Amino acid sequence: MHKILISTEKFLLCIIALATLYATMEEIFHLVSNRHVELADLLLLFIYTEVLGMVAVFYKSQKIPITLPLFIAMTALSRLIILQGKESEPVNLLYEAIAIVLIAAACLIIRYRPQSQEEDLPLV
Repeated sequence: MHKILISTEKFLLCIIALATLYATMEEIFHLVSNRHVELADLLLLFIYTEVLGMVAVFYKSQKIPITLPLFIAMTALSRLIILQGKESEPVNLLYEAIAIVLIAAACLIIRYRPQSQEEDLPLV
């Protein structure tokens, strides 16, 4: 049963990597055809890069540090703020900014935790 789960996990990670590469190529094609690049486009490409990096880290170490998904979440929230633009309610912008600050604080706490607790913290 354990081998089936490991094989399924690796298969799904390959699917994620391939789908991310496809989405990246699709976005690059869109940028080239429009001949226009916005910050939201760059952040989307950065998210794709982080996802590929997360898959690569897993294949190398069989672990995913919890900070990688947190970085992706911060980037996604930043992109959301940019995409909403001026039409958004100011309170939504405040909530999203607070969420980014909380995630950044979590990253700092995780980064500077005592080394003796490293094995006790779960990895994604």
